[in-house]
Amino acid sequence: MPRVRRTLSAAALLCAATLAVYAPEVPAQVRPGPDFTELVEQTSPSVVNIRTSEKAKIGNRGSQQLDPGMEEFLRRFGIPVPNGRSPRGNEDDAPQRRGVGSGFILTADGLIMTNAHVVDGADELIVTLTDKREFKAKLIGADARTDVAVVKIEANGLPAVKIGDVSRLKVGEWVMAIGSPFNLENTVTAGIVSAKQRDTGDYLPFIQTDVAINPGNSGGPLLNMRGEVVGINSQIYSPSGGYAGISFAIPIDEAMRVADQLRSNGRVVRGRIGVRIAPVSKDVAESLGLGKNQGALVQGVEPGTPAEKAGVEAGDIITKVDGKPVERSVDLPRIIGGTKPGTKLPITVFRRGTAKDLVVTVAELEPDNKTSKAPAEPASSPVKSALGLTVSDLGEAARKELKIKGGVKVESVDGAAARAGLREGDVLLQIDNADITDAKQFTALVAKLDKNKAVSVLARRGDWVSYYVIRPTK
Repeated sequence: MPRVRRTLSAAALLCAATLAVYAPEVPAQVRPGPDFTELVEQTSPSVVNIRTSEKAKIGNRGSQQLDPGMEEFLRRFGIPVPNGRSPRGNEDDAPQRRGVGSGFILTADGLIMTNAHVVDGADELIVTLTDKREFKAKLIGADARTDVAVVKIEANGLPAVKIGDVSRLKVGEWVMAIGSPFNLENTVTAGIVSAKQRDTGDYLPFIQTDVAINPGNSGGPLLNMRGEVVGINSQIYSPSGGYAGISFAIPIDEAMRVADQLRSNGRVVRGRIGVRIAPVSKDVAESLGLGKNQGALVQGVEPGTPAEKAGVEAGDIITKVDGKPVERSVDLPRIIGGTKPGTKLPITVFRRGTAKDLVVTVAELEPDNKTSKAPAEPASSPVKSALGLTVSDLGEAARKELKIKGGVKVESVDGAAARAGLREGDVLLQIDNADITDAKQFTALVAKLDKNKAVSVLARRGDWVSYYVIRPTK
């Protein structure tokens, strides 16, 4: 009997195995992808197309007018755009430089939010709604530091967007963009949130996504699956200038704070204390006894500023402001920038191994448009160097305004210099630890460089200076 039982058991196992082999497979449960159709119908009427025109400056003869989409592409991603003039040289007959961007309706009575770079320098703004109505728009205000602008059209009963809560946004969440890439109106693209709090600028932590963003999308909304605006599409990361899978949006909560000031004052008021800062590396933190790499390293203190009056010194590490820790160097300008000028702030600095408490009175950061109205000086002929930099001399008025003795202005940039991060409009102050006096001397310094070695360049951009390392092409 025991032998029979064993035989039966073996037969049963064989039968079960046979059934398992020939049994039909049960398909794994597949989660369907998101359906954006209702979301598009709900939100697209609130998205607008913005066309801009700017009277071309009298300059190079024979320049051709570019397609609006290509014009925006060149201007946004640092490629020089040719200016044009009519054959007669009459300014009234000069061709118009045209651009295209996107925006979205904030209020039913015609307030529209977009990017500052979309409206920068425009003589005329034309807003087109999804129902094909067109309006001339008035610029309420623009803030270049955050790339936020507000314009107004004379209309009522418009479909305003819903503003979302950025704090609820999660990495991996589906998001959607609507805009006018290459002037193709009402184009919808979608993707996911790739990262939050991505640091690419002094005043804003960006939302990173893989949503396809191209020239013309700038200023359009980034929407969550509830149809709420969570960001303004502003930038892309690309070695070529075209979309490469990484795009950045301004968080809508930050943008709304800027927009509120633009609506009230026409500009944004920010605080400053007058220090140049840099990150604190792990090696520096350990060598100084700070413990961990935190705070903002003070690389320089501007004369006569609140920081100098408070006793801040170069080499200090600012670790706290108003009792709140400064975890990263980028936190400091955001904290100070958001503080009302005139406010007295207690700060803690780490100096020579010990913490020291100081009190600084916040001053107002100068507006972006503080440029001098001094008569323009004749510009020197641009000189191109082997580093991929074309530079020209600075006039005396420009040097006086920037408070520098020498330097050259970058007219165009490509190759190794572009890869290093240098941009058109930068002012070069030093190369390979040598001061730059003018374009001719700069060219001579470059000619003496070892082409097989990296070279450091000190450049000024706006109010601050930074080092850039230009590496030879391999």
